[in-house]
Amino acid sequence: MTDDFTQQKSRAAAWFRQLRDDIVTAFEGLEDNHATGPLSDAAPARFEVSDNSRHSDDGSDAGGGLMSVMRGGRVFEKVGVNVSEVYGTLGEAAQRAMAARGVPGMDSDPRFWASGISLVAHMQNPHCPAVHMNTRMFWTPHAWWFGGGSDLNPCIEYPEDTAHFHGQQQAHLDPHGTDLYPKLKAWADEYFFVPHRNRARGVGGIFMDDRNTGDWEADFALTQDIGRAFLPAYVPLVEKRRVQPWSDADKDTQLVHRGLYAEYNLVYDRGTKFGLATGHDANAVLMSLPPLAKWT
Repeated sequence: MTDDFTQQKSRAAAWFRQLRDDIVTAFEGLEDNHATGPLSDAAPARFEVSDNSRHSDDGSDAGGGLMSVMRGGRVFEKVGVNVSEVYGTLGEAAQRAMAARGVPGMDSDPRFWASGISLVAHMQNPHCPAVHMNTRMFWTPHAWWFGGGSDLNPCIEYPEDTAHFHGQQQAHLDPHGTDLYPKLKAWADEYFFVPHRNRARGVGGIFMDDRNTGDWEADFALTQDIGRAFLPAYVPLVEKRRVQPWSDADKDTQLVHRGLYAEYNLVYDRGTKFGLATGHDANAVLMSLPPLAKWT
């Protein structure tokens, strides 16, 4: 496969950046309009935005990204919304990982390009669920694919919140085929499972990886709708739960659940492993970790 994907790469990277901008605006809006309930008398927080760059072993430019983190807000205790566009040559370990996933020819031409958005939100109010979302495109001279999804991680579960979150995802996926949502939901249930705890990380969502049907436009459209589903799936839950009072016991439950989240991300998450293996900014890769957690 020759690199005839210049336009497609540009379109994908631009879409991830636009989705980032939309989410940042929406989340700062939640901070601004939090007028009643716990912490409503505090000042609204804002995202701190920083560029991060990546360089190859010979010092040449290898892309980078934009890291946007908001801390200590009225609604969000810590939330990161990162976008990246990186390229270069995969190291030997990453080449082996690609070969294990069925990508041929990496030993002869290990060039790669990747772009995506990654989001993790940890909330002040224990009744507000934490959440994760990402979408991405990956290219090599031998293959390309899309991946992504989102999953809800409440420490105090509300069945109606879970139903809303999943319902919005299904509504956005059904136009691409009514068989798709059940498949991606089952994939998320399998992927976001914590084997050493014998339990799920949260209440699930959708997940896909290595998406290449041979129709780039169709796969890109699906990836966009996974991103578009995020705000209508998540924001109403925050608006509803942020006004609820919480107890010390609720906060303790939240911190213990965050310990589970941290365990998963450090031990099993593919994105964490890939980002560190390819020399991406460690602070950006580990942005997903909560600001506080505890273990019993």
